[in-house]
Amino acid sequence: MSLPVSLYSDNGDNFIVIGHRGASAYYPENTLGAFKAAYDMGAEMIELDILLSKDGIPVAIHDETLDRTTNGTGKVVDYTFEELAKLDAGSWFGKKHSSERILSLEEVLQFAKGKIALNIEIKTEAVADELKNGIEEKAYELVKKFDMLDHVLFSSFDYRAVAHLKELDVNIAAALLYEKEQSDGMGPKQLVNAYKVDAFNCNYRLFTKKWADETSEADIPVFVYTVNSERRMKKMIKKGVNGIFTDKPDLLKQVVDNMWKSKGD
Repeated sequence: MSLPVSLYSDNGDNFIVIGHRGASAYYPENTLGAFKAAYDMGAEMIELDILLSKDGIPVAIHDETLDRTTNGTGKVVDYTFEELAKLDAGSWFGKKHSSERILSLEEVLQFAKGKIALNIEIKTEAVADELKNGIEEKAYELVKKFDMLDHVLFSSFDYRAVAHLKELDVNIAAALLYEKEQSDGMGPKQLVNAYKVDAFNCNYRLFTKKWADETSEADIPVFVYTVNSERRMKKMIKKGVNGIFTDKPDLLKQVVDNMWKSKGD
């Protein structure tokens, strides 16, 4: 089974260590500090979330509102990027992170290019029925501009976003983030075929033996979230997942290296 994206540093184990919103156990999520730390800890990919600002700029933030992770209030979409960039996006995590701010997707790509692959999750709140001028098109054009199409996996819980991406470019690497209501009782194999995607992402709790067998037989790359305990990491790797989203990329890298090493011994 081949991975849906090219890694800048691939050790050939067919597994991706993914920093969930960066190294978000140690730094404020979706910030430059968290992304840099994930890279320094040996993550092979960074996962980030994107929404649109009032002036239509894709920005890295998880929540629809600013209240939890910044000193701002209200909806992200009610502020221009210039206004968003002035907010403190770090102090909520700890005073020493007060210089962190909300990044545009363009700034994240500037940091990642030549260094680390990305999983760009398009948040449902930013998705519209129309493809034209939507978040998918804007994000796709930016990734193309930075010549990173081979190093980016797009994903979304909103299946419209994934369909839009494939409409933009059939070769774009995209994953469905499993969402029960939109799935109409379909399992991983049926969903991957129906939406013509390249990978299947889901909560680790949903990745049963049945799904493990199904995805393995169908040669479907699987990435699970969010796993932060060593025991669970080992369990998921043994189940055959191709990558794990974790807030602790340093721990996951250590687990993977040790398992890889003991295989070789």
